[in-house]
Amino acid sequence: MALSLHACILLLKEHHLLKSSAVQSDVDTDMTGIAYDSRKVSGPTLFFCKGNHFRPIYLSMAKDNGATTYVAEKPYVEGNGMNALIVVNITKAMAILAAAFYDFPQDDLFVIAFTGTKGKTTSAYFTRGILEEAHPKHVALFSTIDRIVGPNPDQRFKSDLTTPESVDLFHDMRAAVDNGMTHLVMEVSSQAYLRNRVFGLSFDVGFFLNITPDHIGPNEHPTFANYLHNKLQLVVNSRQVVLNAETEHFDEVYAAATTTTYPDSIYLYASTNFKPQRDDIEIDFRFDSQTLNTTYSQFQLIPVTDKAAALNVGGQYQLSLIGDFNESNATAAIIGAGLAGVDGAKAMPGIRQVTIPGRMEHLAIPGHGTVYVDYAHNYGGMKALLHFLKAEYHDPRMAVVVGSPGDKGVSRRPGFSKVLNEYATTAYLTTDDPGFEDPAKIAAEIDAGIDHDQVQVETILDRREAIQTAIEASRDGDVVVVAAKGADPYQKVRGIDTPWPTDMAVVKEVAANLAQA
Repeated sequence: MALSLHACILLLKEHHLLKSSAVQSDVDTDMTGIAYDSRKVSGPTLFFCKGNHFRPIYLSMAKDNGATTYVAEKPYVEGNGMNALIVVNITKAMAILAAAFYDFPQDDLFVIAFTGTKGKTTSAYFTRGILEEAHPKHVALFSTIDRIVGPNPDQRFKSDLTTPESVDLFHDMRAAVDNGMTHLVMEVSSQAYLRNRVFGLSFDVGFFLNITPDHIGPNEHPTFANYLHNKLQLVVNSRQVVLNAETEHFDEVYAAATTTTYPDSIYLYASTNFKPQRDDIEIDFRFDSQTLNTTYSQFQLIPVTDKAAALNVGGQYQLSLIGDFNESNATAAIIGAGLAGVDGAKAMPGIRQVTIPGRMEHLAIPGHGTVYVDYAHNYGGMKALLHFLKAEYHDPRMAVVVGSPGDKGVSRRPGFSKVLNEYATTAYLTTDDPGFEDPAKIAAEIDAGIDHDQVQVETILDRREAIQTAIEASRDGDVVVVAAKGADPYQKVRGIDTPWPTDMAVVKEVAANLAQA
């Protein structure tokens, strides 16, 4: 991969991002590297001075390591002797130049993208499961849990961000293409648009699953309006759009979709009992829950309109991933696969066996009920989970182990209080990626909103101890929910990813100790 200085200048001018340039070398000279981390610079590299915590010494280090050109929002004396491209917006410039450096890999992939407050990961895994049935070993995945860029085990690794920085995103897209991938399923977070990680990227199919208040705080979105605005950018930048007609703020979502997408390329889905509040739209797909228990779920997907029937994906589907809320996610995935040319004959077996690490994993422990581990990490996700479990286990005693991240997701804390009041018998407040905040303070904020007349509360900051205490205190017929971290293998503590064995590993360890007691 390589990119010339001349090409950089032209691209930045084309997108009205270039304020000024200082050229110290031949404009046709190629740069064979691209980086925003000075430690990753080696040889003639295009370097980005990015981030609120950028320090000029990083540019000096990049220069010492061989960087020949830097891109920044202001000049730096540390860059004297280098080519300098001064831009209006560094993150937008980084996305545009990264796509070009990696030779626009998105053009060689059929890209399906999901956004939503909850359900992105599940829907993405469902979609990949179906596409893999039709195109074995040719489907890449960029998710909160895994990034899969090829068919081999060493081409699958844990994600550090739901949607990676643009340089990393286009690098992994190029790797996927070079590894023979033809399709890409990806999650797109609101932060991806807020931080311009996907600036300039268009999707073949874009999904808007739902929206509830989340990611609102000093280090994230300043307001819900800003959060919604960034979520809407995905439907604006998609060639075909699939919308959950039951989402909050549907009118705004549908209006955003129609600004860039002709209505014939917009598909709406909803459950059979849902009645839209407006009569100028028609639901294209309905899903009807038929069998739902703690082992599997079965539902009927019903095409309603002619364009829905044309996708040939209607029929009866079975899921191994339990939970009534997952039938909505599955419906979205099946429609998306249909738009990618995969019919029901492939979709049915493709989706049937899909399981997801840290999503609705469960373990029955003799004498101590059933323990569920799930990534539910906001009010909407937790409510859907606990509502399902309450119905399936006929209003059991329910213990919930939960914490909330530090430095972000401040709006989740009152949401956790609210949902615990609605469903929990006992709450064990604990640590979950506290970052630079005091975990005791975070737990106290959640505790402040809990009705102690309804919910017994224990604060146990050691997460392993909290899980163990919750399980040991439970008895037959109880349900213990360990929420919010799912399969995360670390705790973020003061800037350090501290290894964590995963919640389910701890649950199994506690179960084994109880069996030996």
